[in-house]
Amino acid sequence: MDREGRQKPPGQHGERAAQKKLTGYGTQLREKQKLKRIYMVEEGITRRYVAEAERRTGVSGELMMELFERRLDNVVYRLGVGKSRGQARQMVSHGFFCVNGRRVDVPSIQLRVGDEVSVFESKRGYDFVKGLIASRGVSGSPEWLSWDDNSMTGKVLSLPTREQIDTLVEEQVIIEFYSR
Repeated sequence: MDREGRQKPPGQHGERAAQKKLTGYGTQLREKQKLKRIYMVEEGITRRYVAEAERRTGVSGELMMELFERRLDNVVYRLGVGKSRGQARQMVSHGFFCVNGRRVDVPSIQLRVGDEVSVFESKRGYDFVKGLIASRGVSGSPEWLSWDDNSMTGKVLSLPTREQIDTLVEEQVIIEFYSR
């Protein structure tokens, strides 16, 4: 606290740093870093998704967000089976899930419409898994996904639209960052 009792930002130059306005580049960089932290991905993956979104026809920002949402670890999180994206990624890496009947341990797999994600047979009896499924909550999954508690199976019903994705990032700013 300073002499007047106000909060100062941390760091040696706290007051001056708080007064600075971000440049266009700074804003773009912040949005990109926020996206990477939310989805827990590295720079190379983000760059690859942006390039893929720009190759396709449509709005690049929305296509990029769709690619992030269709990752297996994110779908497991969205289905409510993992409490966080990190936990969902770890569960996928440890072989807790099958996609279309085949056991998978790669979190970055892109799911398509009609793909079925289920808890691997030998993992269904774990108290940990039962607890996660029991605590899924009332909100359930987004409209583009469905989940059945009895069979411990989820399905991709459609591709997610930007309106169905609740991630608070400005995707066009990120596309602009990579387009410079």
